[in-house]
Amino acid sequence: MDILQVVGFKNAGKTTLLCELVSALAQDGLRVGTVKRDAHDTFEPDTRGTDSWLHQRAGALVTAVSSPARTAWFAGVPRTLDELIDGMKPFGLDVVLTEGFKTAPYPKIAIVRTDADAELLRLPGVLAVMLREPAPAVQAEAAGLGLAAFRSEGAERQALIDFIRSRYSRR
Repeated sequence: MDILQVVGFKNAGKTTLLCELVSALAQDGLRVGTVKRDAHDTFEPDTRGTDSWLHQRAGALVTAVSSPARTAWFAGVPRTLDELIDGMKPFGLDVVLTEGFKTAPYPKIAIVRTDADAELLRLPGVLAVMLREPAPAVQAEAAGLGLAAFRSEGAERQALIDFIRSRYSRR
């Protein structure tokens, strides 16, 4: 089971990109699960319009949400990303996409809003960068690190999705 993280700061567009990736990979015939990090102690999973609901609508077969206080599996205790991923294994998934968990060591896409978000490039496992706005310093740093960088709209957004599909899909 492969893991891919989508990371960024609040309101960077993580959920939107993750749902697009879920949809693309599911269309390729992959069994996809998702894990969402929630920074709040309370959340309402699978309520219309919430991120976990959107993940399911995009085609995720399994979704977990974790906060500092609980998980969507209602275990009554918080779970680490590794524990959540282990919990996904019985479902026979091909890939699990995670939203958040910035410091986890898995391959990841970093969503950068401005040059101020450059620290995201130095997280472990960054494969690619999605730029929400022109960010010359981030682009230069990404190039220096050998990271693929894509703008967040139009053909470049699709190129990012295709980049991920080529890495994870069985064709």
